Amino acid sequence: MQDCIFCKIISGTIAAKKIHETEDIIVVADIAPKAPIHYLIIPKKHIQDIRFCNQDDQKMLGNILLAAQYLALNMLNGSEFKLVSNNGKSVGQSVFHIHIHFLSGGGNYLTNAAI
Repeated sequence: MQDCIFCKIISGTIAAKKIHETEDIIVVADIAPKAPIHYLIIPKKHIQDIRFCNQDDQKMLGNILLAAQYLALNMLNGSEFKLVSNNGKSVGQSVFHIHIHFLSGGGNYLTNAAI
């Protein structure tokens, strides 16, 4: 999608602080963090949100969780974390390309609904 900021990050058109990357996932630091550690786990395939996934996306969806596991075990020494996925404008989604917020490092992000 030409106007999608995440697609531009994936293609390298827009710079981002890359944390981790696999064949179908990229992880970048959020530019407006809501926790001491706030990463975005973004599939390289453009899908609006979880509601638009299908059976063909099963592996990619599993790889999102494996990316979260990788971050926790290899970058945070097994620390606890929270995953958040907003699916629709009324619940806080502002970029309409599926992504998961990875939050860790303490603070009040556990009760913060505005992510």
